[in-house]
Amino acid sequence: MNTLPSLLALALALPSALTAAPAKVLFISGSPSHGVLQHEHRAGFMLFQKCLATTAGIVTELHTNGWVQDEKAFENAAAIVLYSSGGGGLPFLRDNRLEKIGALMQKGVGFGCIHYAVEPTREKGQKEWLDWIGGAFEAHWSVNPHWDADFKELPRHPVTRGVKPFKTNDEWYFHMRFREGMKDVTPILTALAPATTMNRTDGTHSGNPAVREAVKNGAPQHVMWAATRPDGGRGFGFTGGHNHLGWRNDDQRKLVLNAILWLAKVEVPANGVESKVTEEDMMANLDPKGGARPKAAAKKEEPKKDDAKK
Repeated sequence: MNTLPSLLALALALPSALTAAPAKVLFISGSPSHGVLQHEHRAGFMLFQKCLATTAGIVTELHTNGWVQDEKAFENAAAIVLYSSGGGGLPFLRDNRLEKIGALMQKGVGFGCIHYAVEPTREKGQKEWLDWIGGAFEAHWSVNPHWDADFKELPRHPVTRGVKPFKTNDEWYFHMRFREGMKDVTPILTALAPATTMNRTDGTHSGNPAVREAVKNGAPQHVMWAATRPDGGRGFGFTGGHNHLGWRNDDQRKLVLNAILWLAKVEVPANGVESKVTEEDMMANLDPKGGARPKAAAKKEEPKKDDAKK
């Protein structure tokens, strides 16, 4: 066997592989909203940036107030993640931004949405959200209660690598509107919504006959999902993220960090993205919202050796 051609090809390919540019992911945070430690879009993304700083193959850029500072930032972007207000206040619904994002989607750019950003309006944006990320919050269909979601089982998927079942309290939106037949949509986080989630009266976000019937019948509710598109792009939706302190949960945080890598077509490590955050990290970069600024929990002092013997 003549191995020289193969060795030569490998030698030629190796330099380009070693110098391959990392995937560029744009984090676009919305304007300040809600109270302290709620909807901390910018602080949440800055926490993700810290966690991903040493991850190979990816580089992140943070843009604030709902759009990029310079649209040249979109050049060579592998993925975009939006964490912002939604409904009529969704920043991507302004002007001709949907068309601009749509052009990027046609090129296979990934798109992920966190919390309120999963809600466009039915009149504008919902069709695109179903195409781009596979699902969306729909008024008078989906609901937004705060509840303890117990994720007892996780599917086998790159996004769930290294993630263990977990339980957290958040404003977990559910009864989402998905693509017809869940085409190319993989549920990632699924839980049973308790009857207490239906304690509110019917309204655009609080309740409706269809969701009441679903909860009564014990229908599983998907609150995070991953989707693929015919153009080769990927998308995800994560309906939690109202409570900033939820990112303290190692498994919840790892799940979203994994999803960001997957979105950008970067190989997710076998054990997922490992990261650690401190109380100082959690209280850093919060939006100025008035009132007393929360402080990091005081560190417990280690007992002195002499005290330990008493």
